Amino acid sequence: MIVKVCGMRDAQNIRDVEKLGVDWIGMIFWPQSKRFVAEVPSYLPKHQKRVGVFVDAPLEDIRQHISDYQLNIIQLHGQESPDYVKALKPHTTIKAFNIAKADDLVQTEQYEGIADYFLFDTKGLMVGGNGQKFDWSVLTTYHGKTPFLLSGGIGLDDAESIGSFHHPCCIGIDLNSRFEISPALKDIDKLRTFLGKIKQ
Repeated sequence: MIVKVCGMRDAQNIRDVEKLGVDWIGMIFWPQSKRFVAEVPSYLPKHQKRVGVFVDAPLEDIRQHISDYQLNIIQLHGQESPDYVKALKPHTTIKAFNIAKADDLVQTEQYEGIADYFLFDTKGLMVGGNGQKFDWSVLTTYHGKTPFLLSGGIGLDDAESIGSFHHPCCIGIDLNSRFEISPALKDIDKLRTFLGKIKQ
């Protein structure tokens, strides 16, 4: 299972999360986010894939960030069209979708075979980082072939339910707001405890 920790920007905190052995570390480049990364941290992860999160950003802006931050994966969390996603090839892409009910999964169909991964987040006031879970059972109606990450308010008390959640296309989880001391500063002890539980 891929474990992505998103919303990082503090250099020492990035080092500490890296030592936990997670797979992907995400940085958010949407100015309206409380976890917005305005400048390159003095330390960037060396052993994990770097994921850049964008919301309806100009393509040239994304390409500049790919260069400046040496991003491995681009996560798109806005209303980006399939053609927009295609324009980012050959870079690896994640297209995020905000989900509340089964009907919301219909929007994924036009991105099949275009985005490399999907990310299913909770529909809320913000495009992400709402700290709330959606009903994962609606994903039984997802019959696409694109692998996805489960996101949206996953916390320490969800280790058992993650262990019991099974879908052939679910390849990982995205952790953020419920593992924070403050926005963009992760609680290392809480993350370590959680990772220990899901790896049992």
